[in-house]
Amino acid sequence: MREFDFLVIGSGSGLDVANVAANRGQSVAVVEKGPLGGTCLNRGCIPSKHLLYHADVLETIERADEFHIDATVDGVDFADIVREVNEEVEADSESIRSGLRSSSRHELFEGEGRFVDDRTVEVSGGEDDGARLRADTVLIAAGTRPSVPPIDGIDDVDYLTSTEALQLETPPEHLVIVGGGYIAAELGHFFGAFGSEVTIVGRRPNLLPEADEEVAEAFTDRYAERFTVHTGHAATAVRAEGESVTVEARPYEYGGEGGIVDGADSVTVTGDELLVAAGRVPNTDALNLDATGVETDAAGFVETDEYLETTADDVWALGDIVGEYLLKHSANHEARAVARNVFGDEPEPVDYSAMPFAVFASPEVAGVGASESDLRAAEREYATNTYRYGDTARGDAMKAEGFVKVLIDLEGEILGCHIVGPEASSLIQEVVVAMKSGSGTVRDVREAVHIHPALPEVVQRAFSGQFTRGGGGHQHHH
Repeated sequence: MREFDFLVIGSGSGLDVANVAANRGQSVAVVEKGPLGGTCLNRGCIPSKHLLYHADVLETIERADEFHIDATVDGVDFADIVREVNEEVEADSESIRSGLRSSSRHELFEGEGRFVDDRTVEVSGGEDDGARLRADTVLIAAGTRPSVPPIDGIDDVDYLTSTEALQLETPPEHLVIVGGGYIAAELGHFFGAFGSEVTIVGRRPNLLPEADEEVAEAFTDRYAERFTVHTGHAATAVRAEGESVTVEARPYEYGGEGGIVDGADSVTVTGDELLVAAGRVPNTDALNLDATGVETDAAGFVETDEYLETTADDVWALGDIVGEYLLKHSANHEARAVARNVFGDEPEPVDYSAMPFAVFASPEVAGVGASESDLRAAEREYATNTYRYGDTARGDAMKAEGFVKVLIDLEGEILGCHIVGPEASSLIQEVVVAMKSGSGTVRDVREAVHIHPALPEVVQRAFSGQFTRGGGGHQHHH
């Protein structure tokens, strides 16, 4: 049995806390079964956004004729794009690994960590198979993996998840995507831009169902122009036919009793690759948590208190495995909180206010705070205003479609902001800063001088116009 002061399972954002422990002179064990750096670096945001930027460049060239520029693409070396991105990711992961290997304060154990009791972990597989580690403080940061829904026949066909899709060296001729969230949206854009025919099957009425409804609707309409989109459909069966895969989908009603609509006509789609992008499941099932006092919720995510301590003393958790926001910047934010709460004097609850998200598709989507349906469900009074990109000088020059939508309370406090259109992921930032670091009211955005004629004017104008009152059971102008 090896004894340590601090042990972390997972080498994504959990490493941030391990480094704080090491800097305080503690002995640290890091247990990791896959490449170092976690989902974000190896099979998530870093490779996907790198690849997506190539798609954006290609799309810019293909739109050049709208600006009276005659440009043609003479060739795309798709395999080189994918190889270059994956090589860069592998080099980054390897540099984390060699950093840990050469550190006098960290010890890396490669293999799968399984609990034997509250603060004892056994490593299986990998080069440290059989090692038993005990620590005073344990951090569970083991992440999630792609979820594969129980579709009839799914085990008998070759399908991709996001992990494999990011490594394909030739674009499919016809990619069928099951799922309608951000991974489906981003990978649909990526492969669509590089010439794949794309069909998306999603059970919710819109793509990006977590976004504000108006934004999700606008996004879905734009995708329906580019691709074949079957929203409101659930994939019920898949079968392989030679080199191709056929998906059967039936109309699906969301909410209430919900479920497959009986007797409705099914849709059949055949492609040469199937991508399952139906959300993610926590890796708690591999950790043998039954040997501990660590509780999980119905979906398998680790239960924590507001400080991110689990139901077992001195066992903490953060990142995707706690299931609060499955976003790298949320995991980093949680890592700062855990470091403060484990090593600081005064514990402080994690503050999830103004946690933004962005989807790097085409168009981009970003949001922060409440959506309009959240406010309606809470029966809150609010006011809303929308401003279109095309009504600003820069947006007009860009021939940009899209809008910024603002939700405020009747005192002018910002409740939410939702954007669909170019640079949404950057434009949302000033709203996050206003909500988190300013007074949190429309004045923060409205009264700051905005560079003319730069794109952030679309945000300023959305915050400056006539708001329409909604919620609280009545509608009138104010």
